[in-house]
Amino acid sequence: MALKLTLKPAEKFVINGAVIANGDRRATLVLHNKASILRERDIMKAEDVDTPAKRIYFAIMTMYLDEKVRPRFYEEFVRRMSEFMGAISDPDALATCVAISQCVMERQYYKGLTLCRRLLEFEKERLNYEPAGV
Repeated sequence: MALKLTLKPAEKFVINGAVIANGDRRATLVLHNKASILRERDIMKAEDVDTPAKRIYFAIMTMYLDEKVRPRFYEEFVRRMSEFMGAISDPDALATCVAISQCVMERQYYKGLTLCRRLLEFEKERLNYEPAGV
């Protein structure tokens, strides 16, 4: 099954570790075989990794994009996910963590990244929380 991507002008994306930029016009790409691909908006830079959920996302993203570093980032993922799950008690967030872990164990990294966006939102809500009366 082919994957069709419609790209904005100057939009960057990564295919199997190679960073590619679109030209000055909209373009459509069709990938006819399996490849690790992420759009610029889904790529997290190392310097932006400043929260527990972002550390989880970054580890999964790195495993997805670079097969050579998977063992090292798998260990990072396990450590960060264990810490995260130990610090939360929300049943929905915990269920999301379990689903993400299952995806990673099955090497379904893109699906894991998609689910991890829920953790990023969960964390953002908690970090922006202000108790009443403050």
